[in-house]
Order: sequence, then structure tokens, then C-alpha cells
Amino acid sequence: MILRALLLLILMTLPAQAERVVAGISADNIGITAAFDGSSVLIFGAVKRDAPEPEGQLGVIVTLEGPPQKVTVRRKTREMGIWVNSDKMVISSVPSFYAVASSAPLDRILSPETDAKEHISVPVAVEAYAGPLGRSDGRPFAEALLRLRETSGAYSVSERAVTLAADTLFRADFDLPANLIEGEYTARMYLLREGKVIDQTYAPIKVQRIGLERFTYALSREQPLIYGLMSLSLAIFAGWAAAAAFRMIRNS
Repeated sequence: MILRALLLLILMTLPAQAERVVAGISADNIGITAAFDGSSVLIFGAVKRDAPEPEGQLGVIVTLEGPPQKVTVRRKTREMGIWVNSDKMVISSVPSFYAVASSAPLDRILSPETDAKEHISVPVAVEAYAGPLGRSDGRPFAEALLRLRETSGAYSVSERAVTLAADTLFRADFDLPANLIEGEYTARMYLLREGKVIDQTYAPIKVQRIGLERFTYALSREQPLIYGLMSLSLAIFAGWAAAAAFRMIRNS
């Protein structure tokens, strides 16, 4: 009883947080099948206030981040009229998918100091994942990776894509591509004022193969010999069946 009373007294003396973000997602589990052609995720939330709304512009940023992966970036040069790989760099860890949506242009609601601390924007987040590049000429490789993934849609920034109603309710829609990799994705919601994060929360989203797709994928990774023999057997059977059907058609 004494310990509980002390805890209550400490909580009463703590300053109340003026604004907090409360959020949810439309789906926390996405299944990949053989016919999977992409998906969409709705992230929604509200700003909970324990005091009158402070002055200053309110901003909301939502990020959706995929599991990290190791990538190899290659440089091509033209030699004797042929493009060949002349150099490469292995980056140990970068997000496989990273999308940013904001209620206003990032340079209006996110200060560079806050971005450097929280790793929110695409270049800063990728650099934080990758860490030191390990070579003095690594910057062009990192920039090339950003360009390639932005072109493919794996990395994206959608300013004004977060709908903010009456500085209280917000929502953001994300389209996920068909080439998602398995793993845990993380949705992060940031509440900002005057360029600084005043509150944040996150929600995990699990992406995994289901049904026959999951069985064959797991078999190819865990039992590659059995998977190879099964694939060879199916190929031989398909060839024999096609030949038999062709003979029946020819003889009829």
C-alpha cells in the first residue's frame, strides 16, 4: 500500500503531456500468395490533448519501413563498346521498403536537427541504417542506391498525403508493391510542432507467405536438395504428359 501510494504521488507530480498521438492500422498482417499483386494499408489516428492546443503549426508524419536487407551496388563502365561491371560496394543493411507521408512539406514541419535525431526522411533513414560506408568513395554508390529505389517505388515521399482534419484526426494511405519481401514492417507516426517531435508511436505489420506459396518458399530455403528434386520431377512429369497428349491428338 505504501509503495502504491508513493507511485501515485510521483505520477501526480509529473507534468502532463499536452499532446499525444493515438493511432491504428487497417491491417497488421498481410499474406503473400501466388496471385499477390500488391496491397494497401490505411494508417489513422487522433491527437489527444490534456490541455488547450498550443500555438504553432501542427505536423504529422507517417513512415512505413520494411525489414532491412544487404544489397550490392555495382558501377558499370563502357569498355570497348560494352558495358561491364567495373566496381561494386556491399551495403550491409538498408530498408527493403521505406515510404514517408506528411501533412505538409517536410521542410516546413521537420527541422534538420530533428531529422538527424529521429531518422525520418528517406536519405537520413537509409544513411542511419547503412552506417559508415567503409570507403572514401562510397557516397556515389549510396546515392545510386537511393535513385534506383526511388525509381522503382521502393523508397517514396508523399508530401501533403496525410489528411489532417481540425488538427485532431489524421489518416494516410500506403500502396504496397507486389514484390514485397517477408518480414516485419513498422509504421511510425510522428506528431510535430515547430519542427520538433512532441510525440510518436509505432505499429508492426507482419508480411508473410501463406498457403502453398509459403510451403514451397520454406522448402527451397530449408531443404534445397528436396526442393530441387521435386522441381526436377515435376518438370519431367510435365514433359512426359505434354508428349503423351500430343501423341493422342496426332493419333486421333
